[in-house]
Amino acid sequence: MIGRLRGIILEKQPPLVLLEAAGVGYEVHMPMTCFYELPETGQEAVIFTHFVVREDAQLLFGFNNKQARTLFRELIKVNGVGPKLALAILSGMSAQQFVNAVEREEPASLVKLPGIGKKTAERLVVEMKDRFKGMHGDLFTPAADLTLAAPAGPTADDAEAEAVAALVALGYKPQEASRMIAKIARSGADSETLIRDALRAAL
Repeated sequence: MIGRLRGIILEKQPPLVLLEAAGVGYEVHMPMTCFYELPETGQEAVIFTHFVVREDAQLLFGFNNKQARTLFRELIKVNGVGPKLALAILSGMSAQQFVNAVEREEPASLVKLPGIGKKTAERLVVEMKDRFKGMHGDLFTPAADLTLAAPAGPTADDAEAEAVAALVALGYKPQEASRMIAKIARSGADSETLIRDALRAAL
């Protein structure tokens, strides 16, 4: 089991990051709430990981802290929730927002996420609330609201195309992803900022 990686970020293609550790490049899928906190390409990062082995693929999921990874691991234990859906959930809302929705028994806020219908949302609230009872109350602490500076880089068209591709990878339909980005698109914004704004607007 690969539980932690420390290395240099070679590429960032939301929601995928390529991290070189000890001469090996690892492709790591990260929820956007964690992706936003990554340093720039060429800098060192420490990522806590969860390794998933399937018949057709071996996938590595990464998180900035153990709390987010713990929540991811609890999510994929819920019937009907796989790694991709758990990734979409943690991309659409922070760990703290998810915990709040469960504790307040608000399945309606979860239905807004891609791939989650009313029944899945209700199941998540019931099952996760039980799981949280066995965890320490300080397992999840509210994360600071991240305000990202928009670095100089790709053109607006490139940034928007990359943002749409990331949303599709997270489970949104192409037309829906394009519509979400079109609503919040503005000149000078990089793809990460567009993705963050689009996901916030969807909730």
